[in-house]
Amino acid sequence: MKTAVIGGTGFVGTRLVERLRATGQETTSHGRSTGLDLLTGAGLPDALRSVDVVVLTIDAPSFDAAASPFFRSTTLNLLAAAGTAGVGHVVLLSIVGIDRVPDVAYYTAKVLQEDLIRSGPIPSSVVRATQFMEFVEPIMSWTSEDDIVRLPTTRLQPVAVDDVVGTLADVATGPPVDGIVNAAGPDVFPLDELGRITLRATGDRRTVVVDESAGLFGAVPEDALVAPPGARIGSVNYADWLTCRPPLS
Repeated sequence: MKTAVIGGTGFVGTRLVERLRATGQETTSHGRSTGLDLLTGAGLPDALRSVDVVVLTIDAPSFDAAASPFFRSTTLNLLAAAGTAGVGHVVLLSIVGIDRVPDVAYYTAKVLQEDLIRSGPIPSSVVRATQFMEFVEPIMSWTSEDDIVRLPTTRLQPVAVDDVVGTLADVATGPPVDGIVNAAGPDVFPLDELGRITLRATGDRRTVVVDESAGLFGAVPEDALVAPPGARIGSVNYADWLTCRPPLS
């Protein structure tokens, strides 16, 4: 079986390619740096030649309203090329709870992407992940000013990227689920508490102040981003992850 990872040069895709190849799967990696342009479709026929499974891990270039047309164009181009190439399974990486947060433009765009994949002509699987542990510090940087970090009490269930990659690899090497597989970490925290835990562990002297309107997650209902029952729960908890804090690259 041959797998193509679209977005295979990115944060998740790079790790997924490594995981699949380590288990003996024939896997190719594709992104703008390899000559693939999903917006125009350039490079898609070559990327999908003789491919059985496509895993889509791309992000939109922005979190605003421009994300919807980006996901519409890139997804339709991918589905058309995958149909022509005879691909038998499309796997999409998405986000837990996006259908419960209509006021966030990026989440609305991801719902559109999911709908296009699931209603398309190719059997599919959607893997929804909670927020990556690796992104907690960048999330805090969005609402930091001087020695203050403003965060809402929105509950998050952070998951290690390697645990999500494991779920993606399992789904990609199995039959299409024709539905959603949720992946999450073992612990749930209010975001303000998660911020304090992170600052203490890293020796950062900034102070977290509760601000329910701060940042992207200020628009999120309290439990919208917590995984539903039946989710695959990762093996890495946040406290243990903080002791090694792998790099984002």
